[in-house]
Amino acid sequence: MPQPGELTFAVPRGARKPPRHLADLTPAERRDAVAGLGEKPFRAKQLSQHYFARYADDPASWTDIPAAAREKLADGLLPELMSVVRHISCDNDTTRKTLWRLFDGTLVESVLMRYPDRVTMCISSQAGCGMNCPFCATGQAGLTRNLSTAEIVHQIVAGMRSLRDGEIPGGAARLNNIVFMGMGEPLANYNRVVGAIRRLTDPEPDGLGLSQRGITVSTVGLVPAMLRFADEGFKCRLAVSLHAPDDELRDTLVPVNTRWKVREVLDAAWHYAEVSGRRISVEYALIKDINDQAWRADLLGRLLKGHRVHVNLIPLNPTPGSKWTASRPEDEKAFVRALEHHGVPVTVRDTRGQEIDGACGQLAASES
Repeated sequence: MPQPGELTFAVPRGARKPPRHLADLTPAERRDAVAGLGEKPFRAKQLSQHYFARYADDPASWTDIPAAAREKLADGLLPELMSVVRHISCDNDTTRKTLWRLFDGTLVESVLMRYPDRVTMCISSQAGCGMNCPFCATGQAGLTRNLSTAEIVHQIVAGMRSLRDGEIPGGAARLNNIVFMGMGEPLANYNRVVGAIRRLTDPEPDGLGLSQRGITVSTVGLVPAMLRFADEGFKCRLAVSLHAPDDELRDTLVPVNTRWKVREVLDAAWHYAEVSGRRISVEYALIKDINDQAWRADLLGRLLKGHRVHVNLIPLNPTPGSKWTASRPEDEKAFVRALEHHGVPVTVRDTRGQEIDGACGQLAASES
């Protein structure tokens, strides 16, 4: 149920509900579901072992389960939720973007990025997005529907299988970081995203056994949901997509700012930092002549100084036909200097994937 003061975002009518999947369920719910299929409840742990520890969703490989039970369990708890439309790679194949077709034909994207010292995966939590930020391809497409917990989790399971099987150059590897920065506003799909975090971080075989500290959840600033997220007890990192330090501009760039202003969003972020013990990430897309002025850099520095925060400056990855484009190099450097003058840690993000429609939503939009 929505919390007091929380916005709700309607999913378009006619959207079909994804079929039930093992990853949607808690361990106790899995046992009940297996029993409901007429099988012994301990089969739930066997299924979990196959899916979460071995990434094996093909019943033919479940040799510890009687052949007569495999198809029934697969149909009832491991239906095919999504299929790969295509992979597109760049950076010597160390960056791979995947376009997925969900069970109802909806398209979403994920990106796997391998660096010398880590592997990061950027995943989607919604098909489309209802936040309507004008410089974002996904935001301009609008919201199609929320992803289920299992649809979110399966993106990571597939990525981990690819890494294990050596599909990404560099040999077998383990996923280190997950960022909810793909299509959608994660906190507008709150319950399913929280469920996904629990599946990702529950110990094997109940979940994938990943570290909460390796998960980053991004938000444009849904303040009630941010405060609620602080109460979950997670050690995930919270990233705030700010993009402007002043309400006048942010009302335009991030329309939800008309409901919750910059200082309210930052206050909620500081609360999360205090409760979780984690530093806040502030995401700031640098847009030429829009939000990259020296006085805005100074204002941002004044707002953030003294807090547990790190700023990620993002050179805008322009979308086809958009009037928005990345800042000039000299303006980017001046922005960095202004933040550093206030003692605010800042990094200019490595812009991978531009040659493969790197901005979220571009590949799905081109396929549609």
